[in-house]
Amino acid sequence: MPELRFVGPEELAGVASLASSIWHEYFPIILSDDQIDYMVDRFQSLPAMTEQVTEKGYRYAFIEDDGHVIGYTGVCPRGDRLFLSKLYLRKEHRGRGLGSASLQAVFSYARDNGFRSVCLTVNKYNEKAISAYRRNGMEVIHSICTDIGDGFVMDDYVMEKVL
Repeated sequence: MPELRFVGPEELAGVASLASSIWHEYFPIILSDDQIDYMVDRFQSLPAMTEQVTEKGYRYAFIEDDGHVIGYTGVCPRGDRLFLSKLYLRKEHRGRGLGSASLQAVFSYARDNGFRSVCLTVNKYNEKAISAYRRNGMEVIHSICTDIGDGFVMDDYVMEKVL
Protein backbone atom coordinates (compact mmCIF):
# COMPACT_ATOMS: atom_id res chain seq x y z
CA MET A 1 0.00 0.00 0.00
CA PRO A 2 1.51 3.36 -1.00
CA GLU A 3 2.51 5.80 1.70
CA LEU A 4 3.23 9.53 1.64
CA ARG A 5 6.67 10.54 2.90
CA PHE A 6 6.72 14.30 3.28
CA VAL A 7 10.08 15.83 2.45
CA GLY A 8 12.10 18.73 3.77
CA PRO A 9 13.87 21.37 1.68
CA GLU A 10 16.91 19.12 1.27
CA GLU A 11 14.87 16.62 -0.79
CA LEU A 12 12.97 19.06 -3.01
CA ALA A 13 15.58 18.72 -5.77
CA GLY A 14 14.72 15.01 -5.97
CA VAL A 15 11.01 15.79 -6.19
CA ALA A 16 11.64 18.39 -8.91
CA SER A 17 13.74 15.92 -10.91
CA LEU A 18 11.03 13.27 -10.65
CA ALA A 19 8.38 15.83 -11.65
CA SER A 20 10.27 16.83 -14.79
CA SER A 21 10.73 13.20 -15.80
CA ILE A 22 7.07 12.29 -15.28
CA TRP A 23 5.68 15.44 -16.92
CA HIS A 24 7.83 15.02 -20.04
CA GLU A 25 6.77 11.39 -20.34
CA TYR A 26 3.04 11.78 -19.59
CA PHE A 27 1.81 15.11 -20.91
CA PRO A 28 2.77 15.05 -24.63
CA ILE A 29 -0.60 13.36 -25.24
CA ILE A 30 -2.34 16.50 -23.91
CA LEU A 31 0.08 19.47 -24.09
CA SER A 32 2.74 20.77 -26.47
CA ASP A 33 6.40 20.24 -25.56
CA ASP A 34 6.77 24.02 -25.20
CA GLN A 35 3.90 24.21 -22.71
CA ILE A 36 5.27 21.23 -20.75
CA ASP A 37 8.70 22.88 -20.51
CA TYR A 38 7.09 26.17 -19.47
CA MET A 39 4.87 24.58 -16.82
CA VAL A 40 7.65 22.43 -15.36
CA ASP A 41 9.90 25.48 -15.10
CA ARG A 42 7.17 27.69 -13.65
CA PHE A 43 5.51 25.21 -11.28
CA GLN A 44 7.66 22.10 -10.80
CA SER A 45 11.27 23.27 -10.86
CA LEU A 46 13.37 23.41 -7.68
CA PRO A 47 13.05 27.24 -7.43
CA ALA A 48 9.27 27.06 -7.96
CA MET A 49 8.81 24.29 -5.40
CA THR A 50 11.05 26.05 -2.90
CA GLU A 51 8.95 29.21 -3.21
CA GLN A 52 5.73 27.22 -2.88
CA VAL A 53 6.99 25.56 0.31
CA THR A 54 8.56 28.62 1.95
CA GLU A 55 5.99 31.25 0.93
CA LYS A 56 2.70 29.51 0.12
CA GLY A 57 2.38 26.66 2.61
CA TYR A 58 2.82 23.76 0.20
CA ARG A 59 4.11 20.37 1.31
CA TYR A 60 5.63 17.83 -1.06
CA ALA A 61 5.85 14.10 -0.49
CA PHE A 62 7.31 11.14 -2.26
CA ILE A 63 4.78 8.39 -2.80
CA GLU A 64 6.51 5.18 -1.72
CA ASP A 65 5.49 1.55 -2.08
CA ASP A 66 7.57 -1.17 -0.42
CA GLY A 67 10.33 1.38 0.19
CA HIS A 68 10.52 2.47 -3.47
CA VAL A 69 9.63 5.93 -4.76
CA ILE A 70 6.80 5.45 -7.25
CA GLY A 71 5.66 9.07 -7.57
CA TYR A 72 5.08 12.33 -5.77
CA THR A 73 2.36 14.60 -4.51
CA GLY A 74 2.01 18.20 -3.42
CA VAL A 75 -0.67 19.61 -1.13
CA CYS A 76 -1.54 23.02 0.25
CA PRO A 77 -4.08 24.15 2.87
CA ARG A 78 -6.81 26.47 1.60
CA GLY A 79 -8.93 27.24 4.61
CA ASP A 80 -10.81 24.09 5.56
CA ARG A 81 -9.99 22.46 2.21
CA LEU A 82 -6.80 20.67 1.26
CA PHE A 83 -5.72 21.56 -2.26
CA LEU A 84 -4.15 18.57 -4.01
CA SER A 85 -1.78 20.36 -6.34
CA LYS A 86 0.00 17.32 -7.75
CA LEU A 87 -0.28 13.54 -7.69
CA TYR A 88 1.78 11.74 -10.30
CA LEU A 89 3.12 8.21 -10.59
CA ARG A 90 5.98 6.87 -12.65
CA LYS A 91 4.78 5.16 -15.83
CA GLU A 92 5.52 1.61 -14.66
CA HIS A 93 3.29 2.08 -11.59
CA ARG A 94 0.18 3.35 -13.37
CA GLY A 95 -2.85 1.20 -14.08
CA ARG A 96 -2.39 -1.05 -11.05
CA GLY A 97 -4.55 0.75 -8.49
CA LEU A 98 -1.61 2.56 -6.92
CA GLY A 99 -2.91 5.98 -7.99
CA SER A 100 -6.23 5.35 -6.25
CA ALA A 101 -4.43 4.03 -3.18
CA SER A 102 -2.22 7.14 -3.19
CA LEU A 103 -5.30 9.34 -3.46
CA GLN A 104 -6.81 7.52 -0.49
CA ALA A 105 -3.60 8.29 1.44
CA VAL A 106 -4.11 11.98 0.63
CA PHE A 107 -7.72 11.75 1.85
CA SER A 108 -6.52 10.14 5.09
CA TYR A 109 -3.90 12.87 5.56
CA ALA A 110 -6.59 15.52 5.01
CA ARG A 111 -8.99 13.90 7.50
CA ASP A 112 -6.22 13.44 10.08
CA ASN A 113 -5.37 17.14 9.78
CA GLY A 114 -8.94 18.45 10.12
CA PHE A 115 -9.76 19.38 6.52
CA ARG A 116 -13.42 19.10 5.44
CA SER A 117 -12.61 18.33 1.79
CA VAL A 118 -9.91 17.75 -0.80
CA CYS A 119 -10.02 19.77 -4.02
CA LEU A 120 -7.87 19.79 -7.15
CA THR A 121 -7.64 21.04 -10.69
CA VAL A 122 -7.29 18.64 -13.60
CA ASN A 123 -6.83 19.31 -17.30
CA LYS A 124 -10.19 18.86 -19.06
CA TYR A 125 -8.56 16.52 -21.58
CA ASN A 126 -6.86 14.29 -19.00
CA GLU A 127 -9.61 11.68 -19.23
CA LYS A 128 -7.74 8.94 -17.35
CA ALA A 129 -7.13 11.14 -14.33
CA ILE A 130 -10.70 12.50 -14.34
CA SER A 131 -12.05 8.95 -14.43
CA ALA A 132 -9.78 7.89 -11.55
CA TYR A 133 -10.80 10.89 -9.46
CA ARG A 134 -14.48 10.15 -10.08
CA ARG A 135 -14.01 6.49 -9.09
CA ASN A 136 -12.60 7.79 -5.81
CA GLY A 137 -15.60 9.96 -5.02
CA MET A 138 -14.51 13.31 -6.43
CA GLU A 139 -16.98 15.46 -8.34
CA VAL A 140 -16.54 18.30 -10.82
CA ILE A 141 -17.73 21.47 -9.08
CA HIS A 142 -16.84 23.93 -11.86
CA SER A 143 -14.41 24.66 -14.68
CA ILE A 144 -11.75 27.34 -15.02
CA CYS A 145 -9.42 28.59 -17.71
CA THR A 146 -6.33 30.25 -16.26
CA ASP A 147 -3.85 32.35 -18.23
CA ILE A 148 -0.41 31.23 -17.02
CA GLY A 149 1.61 33.53 -19.27
CA ASP A 150 3.63 33.17 -22.47
CA GLY A 151 0.41 32.52 -24.40
CA PHE A 152 -0.43 29.37 -22.41
CA VAL A 153 -3.58 28.57 -20.46
CA MET A 154 -4.63 25.83 -18.08
CA ASP A 155 -8.11 24.66 -19.12
CA ASP A 156 -9.20 22.70 -16.05
CA TYR A 157 -12.01 21.19 -14.09
CA VAL A 158 -12.09 21.86 -10.37
CA MET A 159 -12.97 18.65 -8.52
CA GLU A 160 -13.72 18.11 -4.86
CA LYS A 161 -14.41 15.32 -2.40
CA VAL A 162 -16.10 16.21 0.85
CA LEU A 163 -14.61 14.04 3.58
